[in-house]
Amino acid sequence: MDQIVHQRMAEHDSTHWWYRARRDILRDYLTRYGGLPEQARILEIGCGTGHNLGMLAAFGTVEAIEIDEGSRTIAAGRLGRAVGDAPLPALPGVSRGAYDLVAVLDVVEHIEDDVAALAAMKTLLKPGGKILIAVPAHAWLWSAHDVVNHHHRRYSKKTLAAAIHAAGLRPEKLRWFNSLLFPLAAAARIAGRLAGRDDSDDSPPPGPVNALFERIFRLERHLVGRVPMTPGVSLVTLAVAE
Repeated sequence: MDQIVHQRMAEHDSTHWWYRARRDILRDYLTRYGGLPEQARILEIGCGTGHNLGMLAAFGTVEAIEIDEGSRTIAAGRLGRAVGDAPLPALPGVSRGAYDLVAVLDVVEHIEDDVAALAAMKTLLKPGGKILIAVPAHAWLWSAHDVVNHHHRRYSKKTLAAAIHAAGLRPEKLRWFNSLLFPLAAAARIAGRLAGRDDSDDSPPPGPVNALFERIFRLERHLVGRVPMTPGVSLVTLAVAE
């Protein structure tokens, strides 16, 4: 990512509606479908500024990797210990067969060879371990946001499942999310293109709007995995070894 992206993440990850509601949705999804043992050993790869580490710590002992030095420093402060810097797909020095859960939350789209990255993550899992994956959806939503974040792709259900299978894994509970606000997001993206405005500004909207979006998005914590969701801005799944 560009350094400005990491700076914005650090500024907004505790207040922006998307970060706040998304953590609750992923926590509830993992509670229902993760099947993790008590005090699971968890690794988050690409943890950014560490804004998901507290949520993951509810399920066990968390370790983390982040290749950006500035974000890694912030994440280490939040985690209370060192954060690794091993890059995907090689992951040098990372223990194989050691983790009950590997979390990659809006990370896989940054990796040129996503299949190799997922195959490397598979080697980190204990028997029965799982990979929690969240990615941006819909190639037609590609924008300046994807460019500045150094994305290689946005996914469909089909392309994400294909990459997971090619890595020797099987997707479980592959679902859309951020669906309730999807019509608004799509309309805003299309309107921006028509007006020649395609920027990467991801600052929170004004306070009342931010609070409203957070309440709407957070409703999905009760829905994802339980009921069929209409297409959303993102996809989530748990991948297990085939």
